[in-house]
Amino acid sequence: MREMLTGGDLDVLTGDYLAELTMLILGRDRLKDPGAGYARTFLRQLEECLGLAHERGVRVVANAGGLNPAGLADAVRKLADRLGVPVRVAHVEGDDLKERYQDRYPDSLAAHAYLGGFGIAACLREGADIVVTGRVTDAALVSGPAAAHFGWERTDHDRLAGAVVAGHVLECGAQATGGNYAFFHERDRDLAKLRHPGFPLAELHEDGSCVITKHPGTGGFVDVGTVTAQLLYETAGARYAGPDVTARLDTVRLTQDGPDRVRVDGVRGEAPPPTLKVGVNRLGGFRGEVAFVLTGLDVEAKADLVREQMTDALAKSPPAEVRWDLVRTDRPDAPSEETASALLRLVVRDRDQKTVGRALSGAAVELALASYPGFHVLAPPGKGSPYGVFEDVYVPHGAVDHVAVLHDGRRVPVPPAHDTAAGLDGLDGLDGLDGPDGLPESPLPGPMPVLLPEPLSPGPTKRAPLGLVAGARSGDKGGNANVGVWVRTDEAWRWLAHALTVDRFRELLPETADLTVVRHVLPNLRALNFVVEGILGEGVAAQHRFDPQAKALGEWLRSRHLDIPESVL
Repeated sequence: MREMLTGGDLDVLTGDYLAELTMLILGRDRLKDPGAGYARTFLRQLEECLGLAHERGVRVVANAGGLNPAGLADAVRKLADRLGVPVRVAHVEGDDLKERYQDRYPDSLAAHAYLGGFGIAACLREGADIVVTGRVTDAALVSGPAAAHFGWERTDHDRLAGAVVAGHVLECGAQATGGNYAFFHERDRDLAKLRHPGFPLAELHEDGSCVITKHPGTGGFVDVGTVTAQLLYETAGARYAGPDVTARLDTVRLTQDGPDRVRVDGVRGEAPPPTLKVGVNRLGGFRGEVAFVLTGLDVEAKADLVREQMTDALAKSPPAEVRWDLVRTDRPDAPSEETASALLRLVVRDRDQKTVGRALSGAAVELALASYPGFHVLAPPGKGSPYGVFEDVYVPHGAVDHVAVLHDGRRVPVPPAHDTAAGLDGLDGLDGLDGPDGLPESPLPGPMPVLLPEPLSPGPTKRAPLGLVAGARSGDKGGNANVGVWVRTDEAWRWLAHALTVDRFRELLPETADLTVVRHVLPNLRALNFVVEGILGEGVAAQHRFDPQAKALGEWLRSRHLDIPESVL
């Protein structure tokens, strides 16, 4: 926060503090303390920087309110009084649907609708210096201030869509300035600049276009590649749906506008879908894990033996779910014991904590002198840790009481969007949350037809990793993962668009072979976006895979070998 306030000019400083997992964590915090439920780190940052922001006339907009935006707003006022900084603090509420739907989701810790930016805009138009919210969309932290500054209305779809794209690029901070970037190591990169990447900022214009850049002298870099990577992050098709507008990602144009400057324009917007997404976080049960270390010879036979022994030991009270994974990290004739060892991971889940705690630890420890040679584990099993489940469902816009609560206590209702995407059924008679048998799981039509480029003429190829040609960025949305893949030349795009089909994607990533995979084509970005349904089970908090947020799924894909034209390499 200090770096952003001192590094250059700003009008609005935004901060995205929420994720699916964060909402579950805050829900557990609030069980212990009803006054909790917001991101306390935000207060610590403000304690250092509130006076600085006030001196420089910078407004602060953050979704750090989490499950308790009113509580955070009160805490900020108390902090401001103690520091002697005269700021006006407002907050946005109405996203919390937990109590209203407690009967339908009795075990939920949080149920929150994703609100748009017009509550934020109402607060800013009424003179707020600090605006804190609960669960708004990440991009709303940018589209709200833009709507307030430029006087945009709900029907200004193209302008709003441009601000949403800007917000999506900014939301993950340094991921737009070289952080987590596929081509970070190229020969012309100064790796010293990546030790501490700066944070991105957007110069927004009234027509909805923007320039993505960063403060002078800060680390990292901004180029078309870093912005492309973030545009693909945790998105699906060409339509990026939100509560205020549906941004058409297939219309985005990116142009290098000088060092560390990327112009974003051409973004078209459509009416938002008729529903709001609601994230429901609930406790799914308890999870236990033990990792057996298998060293040296006969790894497969050792794994078979301990599997059978543990199955027998757990037979009296078998867990509801048992998963084994053998990770072959071992090497033949290895120079160290660690590199001579493989890991056999056992993960169990059950509603009963004892079944995944005491029963598991007892069974594993009792085998210590009666199993395979070299028996040991990475760590003794614990008592079983709770895990969460994320589910997204949908409500009509009118089911949510979106309110801007101003610094003087006035409550300003924020009307729902009336101009919504037509042609979707399933709204009649609904009064609240629904699931797969009610509102559609996907609130927008399916993939749109696109024209693929002409394929490359046949020529010599070389077996090589995909990552020599293509970048990737992957992430999670509930139980699904997306993998965005892009290239940087037209010739490479002519190859990628035809070579990386859904079938080839499944071949390269065998874990996806039995799952639904949908490919979306984004020609303007020279990109393909693959959505893999169900690979993350019930969401990040359920820890279905060892990479529960699919952050490295794209890097796995880039490491896979296929026949690539020599002209592209």
